[in-house]
Amino acid sequence: MILVADSGSTTTNWCMIGPDNNRFYFDTEGYNPYTTDTQYIKKSILAYLPNQVNAATASAVYFYGSGCFDDKVQVVLDALAPIFFNAVLYVGLDLLGTARAVLGNSPGFAAILGTGTNSCLYDGEQITHNIDSLGHLLGDEGSGYYMGKIFLGDFIRGYMPAAVRDEFIHTYGLTREAIMDRLYTQPLPNRFCAGFTSFLSTSRADAGYTRNIVQTAFALFFNNLVTHYPEYTQYSFNCTGSVGYAFKDVLAETANRYHMQVGTIIKTPIEGLVEYHARTLKK
Repeated sequence: MILVADSGSTTTNWCMIGPDNNRFYFDTEGYNPYTTDTQYIKKSILAYLPNQVNAATASAVYFYGSGCFDDKVQVVLDALAPIFFNAVLYVGLDLLGTARAVLGNSPGFAAILGTGTNSCLYDGEQITHNIDSLGHLLGDEGSGYYMGKIFLGDFIRGYMPAAVRDEFIHTYGLTREAIMDRLYTQPLPNRFCAGFTSFLSTSRADAGYTRNIVQTAFALFFNNLVTHYPEYTQYSFNCTGSVGYAFKDVLAETANRYHMQVGTIIKTPIEGLVEYHARTLKK
C-alpha cells in the first residue's frame, strides 16, 4: 500500500492506493513547513488519519507540499517518519506534484493558483526553471491571498461599492477592527485573506467590481511571473489550484491575452498524481 499526498496551505488531499489498485481518498489540514512545525504536522495527521488507513502497512509515502523546498524537507520528513515507520518517504515541492499531475512525463509549463501561487518549466521529470513567487509577504500575485488582500483593503479604505459592502457585512459581520486584528495578531493571515475568494466567485451585487479584482490579480501574475519565462508563448498554460479553477474563464481570457493557449486547468492535482504513481507501481 502506498500513500500519495498533495498539500496546499489550506488542505492536504491524500489517496491510499492498495495492492489491487483500489483507492481511498481523504483530506487533512494543509501543512507548509514555513508556517507549521514538525510537531504540529505530526499531531494533525494523526488526528485526521481515517481508520481505514493502517499507517504501519504503508510501503511508501509520496508527499508534495507548499513550502517543501530543500531546506524545509526535513521538517515534514520528521513528522511523517514516526507515523509511517515502515515506509520509504519522499517529500517534494507541490509545484513538482502539479507538473507531474497536469503534464505526466511530457515537458511544459505548469502553475499553481490557490491560496498562494507558484510556476515552473518542467522537462518531463523535474523542474528546470522556477521564478520565485516570493510568498504572501512579497508576492503571490494571482493567488487567493492576493485577491483577498485587495478586497479587504477596499473594504477598510471605503473603496468598495456600497452594494458589495452591504452584502459583505451581512455575510461575515466583520468590522475594520476585527479584520485588522485577524490579520496582524493571529496566525495564517494568508489563509484568512484567501477565504474571501468564495465571496468573489458568488457575489452578484456588483459583478464588474468583483471580476475586476480577479482580472487584476491574474494580470499581475502574468506580468510579474509568466512573461519572464524564456519563450513562454511556446507553451500551453497548465494549472492546478482552487482559485485558478474557480475563475478559469477569467484565467483563460488572461492567458489568451498574453498569447498562451490554455491546456489543463484542474482544481487539485491529486487525481493526476495518483495516476502518475500508479503507473510507477506497475513498472
